[in-house]
Amino acid sequence: MASSQQSNQPLSHNGMAYFIRGFDLITTKGLKRFVIIPVLANLILFSLAVMWLVDRMTVWMQGIMDWLPGYFQWLEYLLWPLFVVVILLTFGLLFNTLTNWIAAPFNGLLAEKVERHLTGQTIDDSGVLDIVKDTPRTLAREFQKLLYFIPRALGFFMLALLLPVVGQIIWLCWTAWMMAVQYLDYPFDNHKLSFNHMRSQLGQQRGKSFSFGAIVALVTMVPFINFIVMPVAICGATALWVDHYREPSLRHKS
Repeated sequence: MASSQQSNQPLSHNGMAYFIRGFDLITTKGLKRFVIIPVLANLILFSLAVMWLVDRMTVWMQGIMDWLPGYFQWLEYLLWPLFVVVILLTFGLLFNTLTNWIAAPFNGLLAEKVERHLTGQTIDDSGVLDIVKDTPRTLAREFQKLLYFIPRALGFFMLALLLPVVGQIIWLCWTAWMMAVQYLDYPFDNHKLSFNHMRSQLGQQRGKSFSFGAIVALVTMVPFINFIVMPVAICGATALWVDHYREPSLRHKS
């Protein structure tokens, strides 16, 4: 149908617009049933994780403030909200890493269906049996993201603790980048494009990548809406892929 074909003009050059489009895509006929499992996984795990986080937040915050050198104590009223944001974003990033690992095969399927809806073209080897067969490869890709994430996250988190204000800003930028990597990787992986190629493509269009990742990170902190962030981000990331990354990536593959 014409409504499902790729538009000649991109929706926007701002990644945030694509996240917003994700809300529309998750309600699209033919896609809604592929949203159910990511939403359920997000809802159950997020509810349990939030209860644990609320119980630990005050203890962590007091420990951080006690750890800071005395000459930073006068910045307490500024640092307190910054550290709260850092903790919430860190929680959101770690939580997304866990839930995306668990739901990875279903997330890839949702991205494939969204791409088909937008372009009218089917990805090779996209049947149910092929998805089952590709599950080990999909989980290996999530493990590759984890190996990329952990050492850098430790370094940037230490900067956030050691360099008040500047360190937190660096951490916020890192969180936005990782959210972009996490969700934009699904359509790249569906086409069996390498992790390094995906990172290179995101880096070449850094503004789109960062703005998309930033809005995902921020909405992750919004109560109730964060329950549907995962499928919304997958749909939005796939729309962004179709408009801005798909053509050069497929040329590279061929």
